[in-house]
Amino acid sequence: MRPKEQKNNSSSQYLITMIPAIIIAGTHSGCGKTTISGALMAAFVKRGLSVQPFKVGPDFIDPTHHTAICKRPSRNLDPYMMGEQGVIDTFRQASNGADIAVIEGVMGLFDGLEGEDTGSTAHVAKILGCPVILVVDAKGASRSVNAQVLGFATFDPNVKIGGVIFNRVGSKRHGEMIAASLAAPAFGYIPWDREKCVESRHLGLQMAHETSSISEFSNILEDNCDVDAIIGIAESNFAVLGSETEGHGQAQSVRIGVACDAAFSFYYADNFDMLRRQGAELVFFSPLTDHLPEVDALYFGGGYPELHCVELEESPCRNEVKKAVERGMPIYAECGGLIYLTDSIEMDGKKAKMCGVIPAETVKMDRFQALGYVDAECTAADALFPRGTAYRGHEFHYTRVHAASDVRYALELKRGRGIEDGKDGIYFQNVLAGYTHAYFTEKMISELVHTIQFVQ
Repeated sequence: MRPKEQKNNSSSQYLITMIPAIIIAGTHSGCGKTTISGALMAAFVKRGLSVQPFKVGPDFIDPTHHTAICKRPSRNLDPYMMGEQGVIDTFRQASNGADIAVIEGVMGLFDGLEGEDTGSTAHVAKILGCPVILVVDAKGASRSVNAQVLGFATFDPNVKIGGVIFNRVGSKRHGEMIAASLAAPAFGYIPWDREKCVESRHLGLQMAHETSSISEFSNILEDNCDVDAIIGIAESNFAVLGSETEGHGQAQSVRIGVACDAAFSFYYADNFDMLRRQGAELVFFSPLTDHLPEVDALYFGGGYPELHCVELEESPCRNEVKKAVERGMPIYAECGGLIYLTDSIEMDGKKAKMCGVIPAETVKMDRFQALGYVDAECTAADALFPRGTAYRGHEFHYTRVHAASDVRYALELKRGRGIEDGKDGIYFQNVLAGYTHAYFTEKMISELVHTIQFVQ
């Protein structure tokens, strides 16, 4: 089942990648596709397969479970942020050396941007030519779920439904009632096990390091699903893709410290690859426990700083970051990183001091303050990125940043809320911090590395 690669004879140096691949999609959010996707990955790993995981959309949390199970970094596939060619390139490059690719969908199969196809799981299925295994929540229905499956199977003839897994089946008799009128091949009937459910909180499921429920669920899946038949569907529908060969990147010229721990863990793996290709050496460290490393710049991603206020306040890193800013060190921060750079975080009536780099206070709210895609353009002349730099990303947060009235914003959002009324990216000196989780472009990373080199 090992994927095959061959080089074209043309001067454009194209690679053709062939790999068995399937997409695990759902009828709607909450139907169990994350648990079943992870359990299926674990079942494949138990069979000795090298599994390359993917997640449709901008999600950061589900990929942590994939990565823990497969021991290969899970990649996001998001046509809105990265474009259709970007989806193909990431799929091909990440699948190199794997035996099979498993792609977890987002929301319902056909749920895309503004009620259209763009960015949906179905969109990715058509880009890659992969068959879909549909997860259907059978709780409270029997024969009716097959009418639902029939609708999904015929809604878009360009999306191939390879089969169905029925979740939350109440009993053997319940499964038999469903099986009496199938509208698509059934690969399994999963009983409901409340104790194996992964708990959620304000930004989604628990992170992989906090629970092993999905891996444990693989035994239930194996007992109730035909895993070999699912592999057969993947093998009979190879994803065949052409793309330009990946460059080897430039010689390392800058060292970038990347905050990575329980408080800061929301990063796109592709962003790390782009940084390395542009000559950056990434030095991972924990603001919770470590001193600031010897680096030329800092990158703070999103995460859960609000859940680790006390540790962040007491860590030596907090004051060292402020001193680094005073020395002129370039710092790029997103969402949780933005929060960390403000004066304080207030949660449940308690305040904790943060870095005090940005004149602002952060308050954790009871409901989300922004959720959706972002389309950003840098309009400042003296920010980390040149004026006119455009990129896309995503925002999802429960906090509000109350900034001083004289702060400057580098980013105008054509789509998205940002920190305040479509403005994002507070900047001064060599600091840029906003709510947008950016999907980098090669151009903006090239400019960032150039800026870091200039400051050195």
